[in-house]
Amino acid sequence: MDISNIIQTIAVYALPVLFAITVHEAAHGYVARHFGDPTAAMLGRVTLNPLKHIDPLGTIAMPLLLYVATSGAFLFGYAKPVPVLFRNLRHPRRDMIWVALAGPASNFVMALGWALGLLLLRALGVQEMFFLGMCQAGVVVNLIMFALNMFPLPPLDGGRVLAGLLPPGPASALARVEPFGFFIVMGLVVAGVLSTWWMQPVMALASQAIHLLLMPLSFLLR
Repeated sequence: MDISNIIQTIAVYALPVLFAITVHEAAHGYVARHFGDPTAAMLGRVTLNPLKHIDPLGTIAMPLLLYVATSGAFLFGYAKPVPVLFRNLRHPRRDMIWVALAGPASNFVMALGWALGLLLLRALGVQEMFFLGMCQAGVVVNLIMFALNMFPLPPLDGGRVLAGLLPPGPASALARVEPFGFFIVMGLVVAGVLSTWWMQPVMALASQAIHLLLMPLSFLLR
C-alpha cells in the first residue's frame, strides 16, 4: 500500500475515530453517574478529553498495524473501558441496561450527525473531498462501533444488555462467558461470521434508520 494513501486515510479517519471512542466511553460514565455510580466520574472518565480514553495498544498500535498488514481489509481496536461498579447503581439489573446502551446509542447519534454534515456539505455544493470523506468516515466508523458493541456477548455492551434482560439464572451463565468473550468475538471476526451474520445486517438497519430520519431535510434541501 502506498505510504501517501495510508497518511491520507489516517488524516480522514483520525477525528471521527477519536470522537467515536471518546463520546462512547464518556456516555457510559455519564449514564452510570446518573444512575448512582460515580466511579468513572471520580476517575476523570466522564470527559471528552480523548487522552483519558485512548489505550496506546488497542486504540493506536493495533489498528495501525492491522491496517498496514492487511491493506485495510481488517481492522480491530479498543479503548480503555470505563469502570462501572454495577452494585452502586440504584437498580443494578435495570440500570445496567441503560449504562450499556449509552455507548452504542451515542455512536448512532454521532453517525446521524456525520450524515447530516455530509448532507449539508453536498447541499452547499462543497466539493472538497477531504471534508466529504471525513463525514463519510464518521458515518462508517460509528455504524461499525454501534453494530459491534450491540453484539449480545459480554464484555460487549450488547452482552450486558442481554444479561440485564435475562432471568438471574441464564444471566449468571452468560456472565461466566465474559472472560472468554474477547477471544470468541475475535474468532468470529476473523472467520467472517460476525461480519456476515451480524455487522452487515445491523449496520444496514441503522443506516436505513438514519436515511429515514434525514429524509425530510433532504427533501427540503433539494
